[in-house]
Amino acid sequence: MGCFFEDINLGADGGIYAELVKNRSFEFNKPLMGWTVKGAKEGDVLVVNRKGLDAANPRYLHASLSGTPVGLLNEGFRAMGFKQGLRYDFSVMYRQPVAGVCGCIVQLLGAGGDVIGDTVLVAAGGDTAWHKGRVSLHSSQTDAKGKMMVWLEGSGVIDLDMVSLFPSDTWKNRPGGLRADMVQKLADLKPGFIRFPGGCIVEGMDLSNRYQWKKTIGPIEDRQLIINRWNVEFPHRATPDYFQTFGLGFFEYFQLAEDIGAQPLPILNCGMACQFNSAELVQLDQLGPYIQDALDLVEFANGDTTTKWGRVRASMGHPAPFGLKDDGYRE
Repeated sequence: MGCFFEDINLGADGGIYAELVKNRSFEFNKPLMGWTVKGAKEGDVLVVNRKGLDAANPRYLHASLSGTPVGLLNEGFRAMGFKQGLRYDFSVMYRQPVAGVCGCIVQLLGAGGDVIGDTVLVAAGGDTAWHKGRVSLHSSQTDAKGKMMVWLEGSGVIDLDMVSLFPSDTWKNRPGGLRADMVQKLADLKPGFIRFPGGCIVEGMDLSNRYQWKKTIGPIEDRQLIINRWNVEFPHRATPDYFQTFGLGFFEYFQLAEDIGAQPLPILNCGMACQFNSAELVQLDQLGPYIQDALDLVEFANGDTTTKWGRVRASMGHPAPFGLKDDGYRE
């Protein structure tokens, strides 16, 4: 017996992936979806697109401050669940040309808008380079319908990207990891294998929307977000905030299988999109890149650290092979 995982009904983002912030890098079709700006005048907060410089993560938020605090409220995935006494880890990529002119107050808000946790992040900066700021805070109460507020204070300009909030009680306490309670339920099943990342998700609405494993590994900020096909699949159940950030990517899937003692069973696109959506096919003489993706995945999973993709796996913290096997399964 085994498990079949697919990102349906917010199974990954908003589900087993423990990130609490929705649209953390402003890459949704509507860049500020999930966010509400407070206290800003027109033009104070802008979304900047640097597509020519960073195709994987082109957008960031540019704020111009003149002494009046500007608030950024994030609603989470149908709200944020907070636990009394638990530590929450906030991080953000930022840059500001003048050091110390702007600072951030991070707040956890209860369902009624009351502050149930807060702390201050002092931004350094002083140049045009991007910096990563980290700070932690605790929730004073349990609330299943919370939100997060970030107040920007001072006078000057500051750019923000990858605004993130994670609970500290992730599976195996891994920073930026998975929800421990949900992984434990999978582990309790004692599955012989875990099949990932799905079927329809792998196909995509068309081939441009297919799941491409190489775009789901490496630094989080370099993993290119795509729309989840369930965002627009059913007109009567539109889910405009459903995307894939790939914080749960192929490395994390392999790691999850290893953690719970299951054989990894990765699924790859074979040059065919969903027949229900587009029925798009790749001609046989153009299947080379798809075949190479499969060969490269085997190397990523099992290759020695001297190989190209084995070296990538090792750089992500797993020098030992994942032990992928060919058990003859075909779909």
